[in-house]
Amino acid sequence: MPATEQPSSFLGRISTRRNQVISMDGAHEQELEDLELFQKQVSERFSELVPPSSSDDVSSETFLSIAWLRKLLDEFLCCEAQFKALLIMGRDPSQIVKPPLDRLVPEFLDRVVKALDICNAVLHGIESVRQFQKLAQIAISALEQSPIGDGQVKRARRALNTLITSMAVEDKDFSNSKSAERSWSFGRRGGAGAGSGTATPLHKDRIAGQFRSLSWSMAKGWSAAKQIQAMSSNLVVPRGGESSSLPQTVYLMSTVLVFVMWTLVAALPCQERGGLTTYFPVSKQISWAQSMIGLQEKIADEWKKKEKKGSAGLLEEMQRMEKLSQSLIEFTDSFAFPLEAERQAEVTEQVAELAETCKKLEDGLVPLQQQIREVFHRVVRSRTEIVELLEYTAKASSPIV
Repeated sequence: MPATEQPSSFLGRISTRRNQVISMDGAHEQELEDLELFQKQVSERFSELVPPSSSDDVSSETFLSIAWLRKLLDEFLCCEAQFKALLIMGRDPSQIVKPPLDRLVPEFLDRVVKALDICNAVLHGIESVRQFQKLAQIAISALEQSPIGDGQVKRARRALNTLITSMAVEDKDFSNSKSAERSWSFGRRGGAGAGSGTATPLHKDRIAGQFRSLSWSMAKGWSAAKQIQAMSSNLVVPRGGESSSLPQTVYLMSTVLVFVMWTLVAALPCQERGGLTTYFPVSKQISWAQSMIGLQEKIADEWKKKEKKGSAGLLEEMQRMEKLSQSLIEFTDSFAFPLEAERQAEVTEQVAELAETCKKLEDGLVPLQQQIREVFHRVVRSRTEIVELLEYTAKASSPIV
């Protein structure tokens, strides 16, 4: 993606400026200029993610689609590279162990650890989306038959009912369950009620046992919403003596990190997300954060709508799959052979649209997983470098006995 090309030029400019600082003794002014450049680029990056305000506008990525999430992660990786350059490159290490950075940097490193947990949880959630896709494809295969008969309709109905029920389980069960650590057993027969038009209570219980997430390894009681809350609880705009360039830089990157993790949790199935919208306030007084605030408000509005209904996430492809599946369930419930030509054409169109959605998931989920893993490894590497720098500085400043 184009955004990945920009950090190198940014790092080059920072490196050049650091060399100038060494010879000019203008460190403070240069740091302020570097911060201003970083803020400007963050603002520009996130403004590119804001969806068009008019339906007449053309955008290559639908809001909260897989393509949009991949662009968000790409922008994050660019910001992360720029942040590390500002914090470490050509700098006297003793600066980051002095107040207030001696508190702000460890807090940032703690947020990174929590972000790693969220990356793991989201990666498991993507596996659940892949199972939703498989159920949808079973229904597609049945309804693509011509002519459509009772057998195909019953098969499609079973798959679609299981799909809709499992989507609700992903969200509601994670919000309310007191069960122990989860494990997946996809492929078991649904048992009683599996062949009926609607899922019976017994069938729903069985589905709940099967769809409590694919390969969940998060600990009992782990909560994505609480993780976001913990990441943002001490995220405060630097003021007074703390408002110099480096504290502002750490605050900016912390805000970007929390926003990206918050968005991933909202978009994809994740363990326990109740009340997610209340956990991430961003000051509206910050100029560079205006685009981010606009995105946050839009995502929060969408989340509130879906939270009332119960949904496995805001991912655009999943929402489309859910809507089409509900419509096709209504068709299977009222099916009568032979099918009228007009109704046949309508169902064929919906099945084709569902097939297109599944194709987008099939093509996009693996690259999305790879990108989340890249984020994971990148922040691990950066955190290690910062920790090593802190340890080196601590040893260098220790008195020789």
